[in-house]
Amino acid sequence: MNDLSGGFESPARDAANAFRAIFEAMARPGTIQRVAGSAAPGLSPAAATVLLTLTDTTTPLHLAGGLDSLPLRRWIAFHSGAPAATAEQAAFALGRWPDLHPLSRFSIGQPAYPDRAATLIVEIDRLDNNGPRLTGPGIRDSIRLSLPETAAFQQNHDLFPLGFDVILTCGDRLAALPRSTIVKDA
Repeated sequence: MNDLSGGFESPARDAANAFRAIFEAMARPGTIQRVAGSAAPGLSPAAATVLLTLTDTTTPLHLAGGLDSLPLRRWIAFHSGAPAATAEQAAFALGRWPDLHPLSRFSIGQPAYPDRAATLIVEIDRLDNNGPRLTGPGIRDSIRLSLPETAAFQQNHDLFPLGFDVILTCGDRLAALPRSTIVKDA
């Protein structure tokens, strides 16, 4: 793979389909959506697709841990142009769950501007509908979702309307956990 490969084959159609899947995941927390169409060095197709769809030259991006690599930085520079940022400056942050800690580094927004919070794109090894129980806006009754932990998501919800949002990615699948979602232990 080189810096120029891995983008959408049909940018308008593929970006629209990916945006719809991400939107559905955010609107219906815990539902798993399939996305495809892109490949980036060291990333799942879902994470690469999220980057292509949601980042551009105006969205500071923090790469955490092992995902902060020269090949990925070059791919991002060519495909989206998202500027590199510290965790504190990031509109989006990409990494594995342990590499994103401490989570307190990321913006949770401000009372007058809760929309200025960071969105964490978390690469995980397993994504299925087992695990903690989720309730809240967009969820009929409840749904279960495999999460890397529960305490951090519970603490994040306690900050609502502030707090960060999360997109979990694994292979060609993604799910979202907005800050409004209530997480209860399995």
